Order: sequence, then structure tokens, then C-alpha cells
Amino acid sequence: MAEERPRIVVIGGPTASGKTAVAQRLAQSFDGEIVSADSIQIYRYMDIGSAKPTAEERSRVPYHMVDIRNPNEDFSAGDFVIEARQCIEKILSRDRVPFVVGGTGLYIRLLLGGVVDAPSPDSRLRARLRAEEEKGGKGTLFARLVHVDPEAARSIPPGNLRRIIRALEIFELTGLKLSDLQSEHSFKDRPYRYLFVCLACDRKVLYELIDKRVDSMIKGGLLEEVHTLLKRGYSRELKAMQSLGYRHAAMILAGEMDADDAVELMKKDTRHYAKRQLTWFRSEPEVVWCDPDREERINLLVTNFLGRAS
Repeated sequence: MAEERPRIVVIGGPTASGKTAVAQRLAQSFDGEIVSADSIQIYRYMDIGSAKPTAEERSRVPYHMVDIRNPNEDFSAGDFVIEARQCIEKILSRDRVPFVVGGTGLYIRLLLGGVVDAPSPDSRLRARLRAEEEKGGKGTLFARLVHVDPEAARSIPPGNLRRIIRALEIFELTGLKLSDLQSEHSFKDRPYRYLFVCLACDRKVLYELIDKRVDSMIKGGLLEEVHTLLKRGYSRELKAMQSLGYRHAAMILAGEMDADDAVELMKKDTRHYAKRQLTWFRSEPEVVWCDPDREERINLLVTNFLGRAS
């Protein structure tokens, strides 16, 4: 029965919206522990650019799913679901409250709803599809996806070649549409009762917060952090090193872009990323939107959900 499922609290939202600060306060008030749902915080040595919780913050509240891989190690959304659920189980066994916190919407969606049972990747098929895109030009594969699975195409950005290829790969390997698999699955794998709070402030305020965060990262040593990563032998071509901030810092260090121009590009790219995050979270049907400054409202939501006062 639904009532028997354990309760967890999810705090999502765009980058720089204040998720860590809100989650820190809640975890301290409600005897909780934090499970990070951030695709970069999982990596060791990538602290400043991922806005990883500080040592002081981690001394006050236990954090999980942070510093669990090296930057050159593979880590998928499926891996996140398996390992995050293990963390949540241990937190619950201690009679504490799991707070899942982060801006990687796919991680959160799959954690709450489960992973669709789909075929394993086929490297040769993927290579063939990529070759078709290169030969036919940008948009070739997306046009095919619109034809074979229009419902899936509506949920995948035309520029997201990785997800387009995966949808076509599933269709070619199974004859089934990705949208049909998702519909059949219908996120039946729901092990938790959850309160899903997303933080959002005025767009202008958010952009100002993003600009301040980028400036703070630069002053806080992002260039030095990336320099150290490169000295450790981590290629700038790695997926982790292509993430926001790290990609821009590497361009500065390589002399490919003036520092001021790279910082402005970093701010612009981060604002675009935040817009995509907001679009993603708005597509989630059970989200409760809150202003991060409305502490009393957020506390009341959590209190009512958990059935106890802080």
C-alpha cells in the first residue's frame, strides 16, 4: 500500500537557486541526511565548478553521492538510481529523513519512478546512426524520430543527439517505440512517497545569482582546480571536463579564449542551462514550486508531509 512506502523529500531547481542552503537547513531541522542528485558532484577533485558542499557544511549534515567516482570513470543515470537507493535505504534504517537534492532532473525522475527496461547499447548501431547524421546533415536523425516516434520526439530537444540516437536505437533493436516503453512502464517502480519541492525565484534575480556564482568560482580558484585536474592526467575531452565551468576554464588555460570573454560565455551558458532545468522541472507533474526565501512555507510543507514538527 502507498502508506507503507518510506517518505523522502526532494529539493530540485535550477543552478544557483539556493538548493544546498535550503536542504542544509531542512536536514538539520528534521534530523535528515542529504543525497546529492548532481551529475558533477559525484566526481572527486571537481569541487569549485560543481558548487560542491563545503567541508564545513558536510561536517554538520551527512552527504551522500558526492566524491564517489574519478573524473574519467563512467557513471550513468542507472548507476545513480542503484547507488542512491542504497544510500536512502541506509538513511531510513537509521530512522533519519533522506533529502534528495540537486538539479539533474533525469536523476531525480528515475530515482522516483524507476528505469525503463530497455536493451543495452549497441556500439555499432550507434556508430551507424552517427554516420547517417553526419552524411545527411544536422537534424537528419531527429526527422526520422519524428516519423517513427512523434511522442518521443516531442520530449527530446532536436539538438540532443545522444537521446535521439538512444530512441532510434531502441526502435531498431526491438521494433518498439521508446514512448510506448515509457507508457507501459508508467513509472510503476515507485518505492517512495515523496514531497518534491522545486525552488524558483524571479528570472532576473536568478540570473544575477548565476553571475555572482560564476564570479565567485573564478575568484575561488576554478582555474587552479582545472589546472590541477589536467596535471593529474584528466583530459579536457572527458565528459566531466566538458561540463559548465570546466570547459570554459580549460579554454582560458589553453589560450583559446580571453579570460573576460570566457567568463562572460560561462555566465551565458549557465543561464541557458538554468532555463533548460526550469523547463524540465516544469514538466514534472507533482512539483510544488517555492521561492527559496519563503523558509516558513517550505518548513510547513515538510512538516505536514513528514507528519512531525522540526
